[in-house]
Amino acid sequence: MSRAFVKEDVDPPERSGRRRSSSGLPPGATNYITRRGAQRLEAKLARLRSAGAPPDQLAELREILNSVTVVDPPAAPDESVAFGAIVTVEDVDGRREIYRIVGVDELDFAPESVSWISPVGKTLLAASVGERVPLRDFKAPRVVEVKYPCADE
Repeated sequence: MSRAFVKEDVDPPERSGRRRSSSGLPPGATNYITRRGAQRLEAKLARLRSAGAPPDQLAELREILNSVTVVDPPAAPDESVAFGAIVTVEDVDGRREIYRIVGVDELDFAPESVSWISPVGKTLLAASVGERVPLRDFKAPRVVEVKYPCADE
């Protein structure tokens, strides 16, 4: 491979000696999470404590909770997609898919969750209702609904 196509100023943490966060985010990346996700992580920590989980497991979860930045939904949500949104898209055949844009530490809480740093998450964050978005298979489904759940939803 030609050296012309190698970014020498950006080294993955594994090679540079820098340590990835507990969340798997690269060093320096902000660990965004919804309020709902933070509440679930705190509840998980409480359950693990009461169950007598190993100290290293508790420490890892505490480290994650100490690193998160809670993002609340927009004060006056409009039809554009922001962090924490539940986005419904529809392809040309009328098939619908739902995506919930969340932080990396809350992906396990809902089956439709996608990380805000994933390719799908990044693509949706730049969209609004009515817009076609290039998600996969070279099909461009249209965003048909954007909603923001309550913290307990």
